[in-house]
Amino acid sequence: MHALIATDSVHTTAAACDYLEPRLGSSDTVTFVSVSGPDARDAADALNVANARLLGYANVETKRIHAGGDPTPAIVSAIDDYTPDIVLIGPHAGDPGAGPSLGRTTQQLVESVDIPTVVVPLSG
Repeated sequence: MHALIATDSVHTTAAACDYLEPRLGSSDTVTFVSVSGPDARDAADALNVANARLLGYANVETKRIHAGGDPTPAIVSAIDDYTPDIVLIGPHAGDPGAGPSLGRTTQQLVESVDIPTVVVPLSG
């Protein structure tokens, strides 16, 4: 299996790791794509969490993408480039207290990509 996680926060990364850990084998690959906007530090921390949490569970790749405004095109491009079997994304900008509705980017991805997409819940 090849999973792609689109993340902009440590909260989304941790939730994706929680979802994936029991499902991974040593031959699986997990690609974390950190899409950063104005707060690049949180995006960098998200990739550090990815490596620490999944070390030994699967092959982990990380890529940092700087997106000025709407991150959706950058995420779709990464999906096209990596051709994963599954995509994981948080419900909204990595904020556990943001409420139950999906954010704009998550909604656009769920509606536009042609592979299974899991929206991981954020604990709050």
